[in-house]
Amino acid sequence: MKNTFLIYALGAIVIFSNCKTEEGMTETPVSDMFGKVEANLPTAKKEAKEFTIHDHTRIDDYYWMKLSDEQKLAEKPDGQTQEVLDYLNSENSYREGVMSHLKDFQGELFEEIKGRIKQTDESVPYQRNGYWYYTRYEEGKEYPFYCRKKGSLEAEEQVMLNVNDMAKDFSYYQVGGLSVSPDNKWLAYSEDTLSRRIYTVKFKNLESGEIIEDKIENTTGRATWANDNKTLFYTSKDETLRSAYVWKHKLGGTVADVKVYDEKDNTFSCYVYKTKSKKYMVIGSFQTVSSEYRILEADNPDGEFRVFQPRERDHEYGIDHYGDKFYVTTNWNAKNFQLMETPETATTKENWKTVIAHRGDVLLEGIEIFKDNLVISERIKGILNLRVRPWDGSKEHYVDFGEDAYVAYPSVNFDFDTDIMRIGYTSMTTPQSTFDYNMKTKEMELLKQQEVLGGFDKKNYKSERIYAKARDGVEVPISLVYRKDMVKLDGNDPCLLYAYGSYGNSMDPYFSSVRLTLLDRGFVYAIAHIRGGQELGRHWYEDGKLLNKKNTFNDFIDCGKHLVTNKYSSKDNLFAMGGSAGGLLMGAVANMAPEMWKGMIAAVPFVDVITTMMDESIPLTTGEFDEWGNPKEKEYYDYILSYSPYDQVEKKDYPTMLVTTGLHDSQVQYWEPAKWVAKLRDMKTDNNPLLMYCNMTTGHSGASGRFERYKETAMEYAFFLDLAGRTGVNVKN
Repeated sequence: MKNTFLIYALGAIVIFSNCKTEEGMTETPVSDMFGKVEANLPTAKKEAKEFTIHDHTRIDDYYWMKLSDEQKLAEKPDGQTQEVLDYLNSENSYREGVMSHLKDFQGELFEEIKGRIKQTDESVPYQRNGYWYYTRYEEGKEYPFYCRKKGSLEAEEQVMLNVNDMAKDFSYYQVGGLSVSPDNKWLAYSEDTLSRRIYTVKFKNLESGEIIEDKIENTTGRATWANDNKTLFYTSKDETLRSAYVWKHKLGGTVADVKVYDEKDNTFSCYVYKTKSKKYMVIGSFQTVSSEYRILEADNPDGEFRVFQPRERDHEYGIDHYGDKFYVTTNWNAKNFQLMETPETATTKENWKTVIAHRGDVLLEGIEIFKDNLVISERIKGILNLRVRPWDGSKEHYVDFGEDAYVAYPSVNFDFDTDIMRIGYTSMTTPQSTFDYNMKTKEMELLKQQEVLGGFDKKNYKSERIYAKARDGVEVPISLVYRKDMVKLDGNDPCLLYAYGSYGNSMDPYFSSVRLTLLDRGFVYAIAHIRGGQELGRHWYEDGKLLNKKNTFNDFIDCGKHLVTNKYSSKDNLFAMGGSAGGLLMGAVANMAPEMWKGMIAAVPFVDVITTMMDESIPLTTGEFDEWGNPKEKEYYDYILSYSPYDQVEKKDYPTMLVTTGLHDSQVQYWEPAKWVAKLRDMKTDNNPLLMYCNMTTGHSGASGRFERYKETAMEYAFFLDLAGRTGVNVKN
């Protein structure tokens, strides 16, 4: 699905030391392997709730932890709300107590992470409609300045938004969806002040500087301008936070907004955008295995949208417009997608003609259209390649980056009539880089590479790509990076294995300056490209979803075993981490192979799969049936139940674990990890620490602000480094 609190000794939730448990035994303080601190275990009350379906009954002792948004936001908490808040705060206090000896170290890590980031910095400007746009940061400030200059980079700067001023009255503040009207006069932007990804769209007159009273609430965050400079299209959410409606808004008008599309199928979500050609407004509807588009001329915003190609089960497609044609990426008779074209006046699939045929060993991920060239993003053996194909039929070529494992993608390319393609590039040893690539001369100009402060030298680090054989014989790629002078590869090095493995989202081998904090203390960092992602093609995704989901978990375990067998680590030094659906992965492998992991972090984990997928009132549930299956069908119920982490908790030893969540998370509701931790704490038979961090002010993405989020990262890294015995390792430059 799709990251300082006081203990309140109120109610019957938390039982402190020297009190009696329900069984009448005296509970004693726990001395954990963090070693020097005694802390008292929180204990959640049990209140059995039965769920029966398919002649099977489940008992959920912690269902009472579920609160509505109204309860969470109420000025005066009711009894249930207070109990839940007390429990969450007690878990936070317990974690603080257990990790109190790491407080100074955690602060050092935060300053180290922050110290690698250039505080006064600026993005590479891009040109659009007569202006140069860029984002910059100032030293000591958490939020960006969104700026532009008219005509040339030597012109006077216009600050469109100073987000630092806008955020000063909020504990969480996020700006999104910046969109400038075609006449360059109006800026539409959105803001989220709760971290529920529910945005209010506002408008600023860029000529006068005035933010007008006109605003649109309960949106997904972006408004798209029609060509008349006054009509905007936007999407809003239903009660489950599904993007379900497309509306038309007239800027400054007195007429109520008009609903132009209602996505009635609750397994679909919708969005709206304008084509690069600026000719068409497009409404897209999508679910896991199907998509559909509607188009309308952007010069005629009061017209009627028309269906491009009606939705069909198991048919996914995307559209781009150029000249008098649409170009369609489609999996129609093409599992790895093919590229087709069709006249803009005849868009249904019987009119489509092949431009690039399907290939079994290449996944076509997308296209970028220029006047003289078509650029195709292709994933080959897990790596994204950029293929340049001239429209005139002359020789095509691939962009050569000189590395075997990397991430490359078309960046901001608003201009059709140019031979220059803006490219983003990174690898596990190469910081984020921005290039201008001449598609005719093949010349590559580096415009900017992320500056990593603190003496970073990429020559100190080595990246590898290896393959682990899964139990069914499939070879699973693993991307590795480590510091050459800190790692011996003798089986004694600590290794953090990370993965996601869902929704066809590929985990690419990217650079992270934050990750250097682990690498410089001798960690090997590994990304397991497990099934459920799309690294090796569409089949890689399909082999890790629905009734094949356990392949995802088996792949991760087998990747861990491969790292140990080949002396990248040992079973006493192997760590695991994943978030959201990757947190489900953590929960599953903790149940399936708990002995393998020295420590584990499950970030905002989707662990109560059956209960959530049975409740269609919970955000995102209905759109997930084609990913996990609908448990109202017995076949899927039985299969999901067999791996659902919350349901599969047993009386056995578990690894040391840190579980993170946010009270206002709209993707994975906080009660999933909270219930899971409570059940684990009740049932596990080991003395390994089980810690939970609940950010009481944020949601799925964690804290807002440029640096504030890294305080949580520093806590997570301190957790790993302490378990690995690396808190005293001196960082080398």
